[in-house]
Amino acid sequence: MTTDHSLRVEDLRLGYGERTVIDGLDLELVAGGVTAIVGANASGKSTLLRSMSRLLTPHSGQVLLDGQQIHRMPAKQLARTLGLLPQSPITPEGISVADLVSRGRHPHQGLFTRWSAADDEAVASALDATGTADLAERPVDELSGGQRQRVWVAMALAQGTDLLLLDEPTTFLDVSHQVEVLDLLTDLNHSRGITVAMVLHDLNLAARYSDQLVMIAGGTVAAAGTPSEVLTQERILEVFGVHSQVITDPVSGTPLMIPIGRHHIAGARPAR
Repeated sequence: MTTDHSLRVEDLRLGYGERTVIDGLDLELVAGGVTAIVGANASGKSTLLRSMSRLLTPHSGQVLLDGQQIHRMPAKQLARTLGLLPQSPITPEGISVADLVSRGRHPHQGLFTRWSAADDEAVASALDATGTADLAERPVDELSGGQRQRVWVAMALAQGTDLLLLDEPTTFLDVSHQVEVLDLLTDLNHSRGITVAMVLHDLNLAARYSDQLVMIAGGTVAAAGTPSEVLTQERILEVFGVHSQVITDPVSGTPLMIPIGRHHIAGARPAR
């Protein structure tokens, strides 16, 4: 099962005050696939994601969901199709897992709409899909980092969207929880056909878990394509300023980047 929704950015330009962060950027997500967005710090990754979810208004250009400008769509209509998990979301103090996940149903509630059996089913399904059903009555602030991320993903799933944007979902997690969250997103993509786009810092995890890898530099797309097409030694040096070797990951068959410090470049010797 795959979704047929399209999300496209055309000639996007935006920033903060006088500072331009995104400049003339074009991008289309792979429908029903997983896109990882990478780039150096302050390259515009999170700004791009915020604009794609309508949190930021472009100075020029447009973001199109199924051909419609998202900044002209009714908020609840957009929220039924597209969900955003921001970086380090703030959890209301003392809220339980079930209550937080239930908040994902807000776009489906109206002035005269009561909570329904369909809402109960959506919440239960989201808890089950993320392996958090046994945590339903626990306060969110008592959970581990990996468990909290799963609960926030469950809330996004309860929203019932076909497109899910995540801003650095593995930040502050140890490696086991990083893999746990990325495995979960992959499972959801495969089982439900949800289109996933996420900002990641780790190039190797981005290559392993994505169908489409997008590299941002200078506020625009430096490269986009399959991980094998994008993650090359030359491009890593150009975008990140890091010498590296790119080999084949023995586990996944995707590119694996090994950074080379300046003391390990051929002919270099450590200063004494």
